[in-house]
Amino acid sequence: MSTSKEYLNYVLDLLSELDEITYRAMMGEYIIYYRGRIAGGIYDNRLLIKPVETAKKLMPEASFEIPYKGAKEMILIEEENKTVLRELFEAIYEELPVPKPRKKKTNL
Repeated sequence: MSTSKEYLNYVLDLLSELDEITYRAMMGEYIIYYRGRIAGGIYDNRLLIKPVETAKKLMPEASFEIPYKGAKEMILIEEENKTVLRELFEAIYEELPVPKPRKKKTNL
């Protein structure tokens, strides 16, 4: 099952208190970026974030789910409070991996 556009828009609305939230469509799902770093994604109409230590401490009761077969577990976000989500994303930012520089394509 792919994520619906309606659910994508719902999540983007929940994250609207954050500057620099972007997303990229990928095989019917969406990768969520915060300030240029991958924070998580939307998979099968579920918002999942990377299980960094700060997120685990802030959400000790959260459940872990696999976004797709063969992937590592991520934290399921069921929170619907914009302020709480803003604070969560701001808190985990420093632990999110820095993107690797893209290699330039060369024509031979």
